[in-house]
Amino acid sequence: MSELQDTARRLLDEGLVQVVIGWEEGPRGARPVFVTSAADCERLIFDARCVHNLATFLNPRRSQITALGKAAVVVKGCDAKAVAGLLREAQLERAGIVLIGVRCGGVAGEPATLAPPALSAETVSARCWGCDVREPESVDMLVGEAQPEPPVTADLDERVAALDALSPAERFAFWTKELSRCTQCYACRQACPLCCCERCIVEKTEPQWIETSPHPRGNFAWHLTRAQHLAGRCVGCGECERACPVGIPLGLINRKLQQVVYELYGYTVSEDPAVPAPIGAYATDDTQDFIE
Repeated sequence: MSELQDTARRLLDEGLVQVVIGWEEGPRGARPVFVTSAADCERLIFDARCVHNLATFLNPRRSQITALGKAAVVVKGCDAKAVAGLLREAQLERAGIVLIGVRCGGVAGEPATLAPPALSAETVSARCWGCDVREPESVDMLVGEAQPEPPVTADLDERVAALDALSPAERFAFWTKELSRCTQCYACRQACPLCCCERCIVEKTEPQWIETSPHPRGNFAWHLTRAQHLAGRCVGCGECERACPVGIPLGLINRKLQQVVYELYGYTVSEDPAVPAPIGAYATDDTQDFIE
């Protein structure tokens, strides 16, 4: 932790950045913090409660954050993938940010605790099992001790497979029940680092593409549209599901789309922004087999 604090202090002291975005102790556990003074760097922490994907604060639509000046952001592996997504889509300039990578051995599924929990199969977040970027390489500096593998937990792939095994009618009934609880509060959108449109489709009323009343038709339209917008882009950080106040298993939708994109294009989301995503990239030798 002192290494993280010292790194942030140096960046601010030397004027290399004007704000460091990290985590601090809050009244209910770890929470995001914006440190603008070297004297406040002692507030910075990193442990298993630091689940928030801080890349969402680099989203250019958050003008109140960009107004603070050049930022350094503390990133786990899944956060680094999100930053790469923003760079890949020209939402950021790499020279305009500093990335402080942290070695991560997994985070808690329920972070609202006053002390870092001991990670186990029961407490670790589902996002962590099978993580392929536990030590991000696309960062400017890497801090922290080497971490063990996260504990084995319930695999999202197993849950998706169980849904795939159902009949279409049974799957439709499952999602009808789940999405009927949506209040269209858009917490999932706000927590997502890749929801970066200046004006969301749900805010467009002439014509109105998606009904904003929380009923099954509008709810299906919202979640299916958002899922399609994240195909080939979602980094699997799970923040949308964690932010959902009614507990809709949004991670199942996103994971299914990750599987489909891999089956069609052999693509998994990378922390290297130079690796093109299949949606948004163009190749003259594309066979377009998916159209058939």
